[in-house]
Amino acid sequence: MAALVAMFLGPSGCGLAAAPCRIASAVLKIAPVVGHIAAAPTDACAAVIDP
Repeated sequence: MAALVAMFLGPSGCGLAAAPCRIASAVLKIAPVVGHIAAAPTDACAAVIDP
């Protein structure tokens, strides 16, 4: 039973850990012209945490 619970909580934990990176990326992308460029490091952060 514990293994089943761990299996479901594991992937969601990674998504939860990547949330600050994803939120920062979304906020940066609002800026016109340079938003997507400025958000590249936070996108990379999220990709490393939650592939």
